Amino acid sequence: MRTLIIILLFGSFPLSVNLSAQAGLHDIGQYYPEFQSYANEQPVSLSYLSRNWPEQEQWRIMGRAKMMELLAYSPSPVPLNPLILEKVRKDGYTRYKVQYSITQFRKTEAFLLIPDNLTKPAPAVIALHDHGGFYYFGKEKIAETENQPQVLKEFIINAYEGRTYADELARKGFVVLCPDAFYFGSQRIDKSQIPEYFTQKYPDLKSADENKVIIAYNQFCNEHEQITAKYLFDSGTTWPGVLFHGDRISVDYLLSRPEVDPARIGCIGLSIGGFRSAHLFGLDPRIKVCVDAGWMTSYVKQMDNHLRHHTWMIYVPRQLEFLDLPDVASLNAPMPLMIINCNKDQLYTLDAMHSAADKLETIYRKLGVPGHLQVKWYDVPHSLNVEMQNDAISWLEKWLK
Repeated sequence: MRTLIIILLFGSFPLSVNLSAQAGLHDIGQYYPEFQSYANEQPVSLSYLSRNWPEQEQWRIMGRAKMMELLAYSPSPVPLNPLILEKVRKDGYTRYKVQYSITQFRKTEAFLLIPDNLTKPAPAVIALHDHGGFYYFGKEKIAETENQPQVLKEFIINAYEGRTYADELARKGFVVLCPDAFYFGSQRIDKSQIPEYFTQKYPDLKSADENKVIIAYNQFCNEHEQITAKYLFDSGTTWPGVLFHGDRISVDYLLSRPEVDPARIGCIGLSIGGFRSAHLFGLDPRIKVCVDAGWMTSYVKQMDNHLRHHTWMIYVPRQLEFLDLPDVASLNAPMPLMIINCNKDQLYTLDAMHSAADKLETIYRKLGVPGHLQVKWYDVPHSLNVEMQNDAISWLEKWLK
């Protein structure tokens, strides 16, 4: 039996994946047929393909309202109270580290990249970082920083072929915002604020070697996802609800900047960044174009031994009763959407990816705008390499410039 150790860019940190499948065996044993059958029978009643909708806007309103209900997270709004924490001149743009409030209890930091020589409000892109089992950093995984620790450099090489795409967008004239998501980077869990019981098995958290500290912290956070998810669910909310709320607040912040043209805002992300990008696009009409890389699948077809690869951050109870993932992304149609899929992606079945792509293509055709959707396939593992980045940037330039 051959085992491959890989770093999954969406789920667990190092995960041992058994590559020799045992036919007929499933991760939940004899219970699999029952719950796969239950998933197959879900009506997905708010899909654009579920009926002939007399009014497209009625469908969008109903779909968004139902998703917001299921996401179950609507904290009281608070002022942004924005701060600029740092300013660094770069080649072709200026990088600001900014901070703003998400809730009354929580702030986030983000990189704001402003191109040189702007003379009028410019198109803007929210760049959403991945999961990758790498919680210690968020925005730093997709925007160039100085004095990077070796473990971060290696991650960027593996996930992005060594090129942070946010900088490329800024050099192309886009204002770019790269916010930290809940549980990552500036919003990572403070290990000093939890019982030592949870961290004592990771002695390298106290190492003098920064790289060892980061690796140990990522391993701790991977394990701690489970209890964090329990607390979120028990409080009455969902992890995706918390993530997507933060992303919508980031749109608020972007719109507060005088450098930004509010009519030309897009979003892009890889992996959980793609998951966030698809939902930000589908749920927020202020987003005019989207690139979703490495996260477009059918939940129904994902159950065949592929949930083992995924984080707790994706689950929305009862969603399939109303909308599958491609249905959520379609809620902003006919606005332009690009899906980037990897043929060698271990996180999804090919059948699940093709099923989701086919559904989106059918919806965009039914709406009479097939050219507003582009689905591209690359013969690589889960990643957003330079070729893919260039294609994504061209898509954003086409629709936002």
